[in-house]
Amino acid sequence: MIAFIFPGQGSQSVGMAQDLYEGSVAARAVLDDIAAALGFPLLQLMFEGPAEELTLTQNAQPALLAHSAAVAALLAEAGVQPQMVAGHSLGEYSALVGAGRLTPVEGAKLVRVRGELMAEVGTQVGGTMAAVIGLAEDKLTAAVAEAGQVGTVVLANLNASDQIVISGEEPAVKRAGELAQEAGAKRVIPLAVSGAFHSPLMQPAAERLSEALAGVDLQPAQVPVVSNVDATPRTEPDEVRQALVAQLTSSVRWDDCLRAMVGAGVTTFVEVGPGKVLTNMVRRGFPDATCHATGDLAGVQAAIEALVG
Repeated sequence: MIAFIFPGQGSQSVGMAQDLYEGSVAARAVLDDIAAALGFPLLQLMFEGPAEELTLTQNAQPALLAHSAAVAALLAEAGVQPQMVAGHSLGEYSALVGAGRLTPVEGAKLVRVRGELMAEVGTQVGGTMAAVIGLAEDKLTAAVAEAGQVGTVVLANLNASDQIVISGEEPAVKRAGELAQEAGAKRVIPLAVSGAFHSPLMQPAAERLSEALAGVDLQPAQVPVVSNVDATPRTEPDEVRQALVAQLTSSVRWDDCLRAMVGAGVTTFVEVGPGKVLTNMVRRGFPDATCHATGDLAGVQAAIEALVG
């Protein structure tokens, strides 16, 4: 069984998708459609930067979805179809595009709004995030609970058993990081983000995102989307919408998502979009699985050759 997995924020880089644009008619059509619909120079930003502007939440999110949608179009053109999809945070929207639930343009418009809301709330409310490396979830949970006396802090991204991101108010995140190191964490790495994503501080953005999602028509599809919030495969439109709203203030349970897909029979993962972040996570946690990274045209072609011949 093949699963498509879609990267989230942080996988963007200047030059992204340019070789796809120049080397594929199908990819170019997708990217042109998205750029025309958004009304700002998305492709110039993706291809030329500057990196500081591309990294802004409201820009990075549509750029990542556009790249993933272009790759998905090439895979579909070659007859590579997933039986299950999932995406890391923002990537869950790209997954809906890859599953045929949203058009690329609808998806890009939606994540542009999502990115703007998240950036706006981050500016108003503040907050930060940090990656904790080499500490078990139960020990980090205890550290976060103690740091909660200082302010709001939660487990935000459970990427692997020893790689978890915390999110919340700056003093509480700092204190949780200190406690994590005292408990044996190998490293605590502050992240360059514009807010406390996947924490209760994002509640104002979640409420407004709910309104935007209510106006989006999710097409029927048989391919289940494994939701970040609880690693549950979903196909019903209303359930998918509710999970997307909850995702903004809830933990991204990515390790659980991978386990759910492997448990359902997935043996091959295709990372659809830039970078190899998710591919590396799969290889570390599930060494028996086959992985294909498709961040550039050569990667897409290699995946197609391996999967179709």
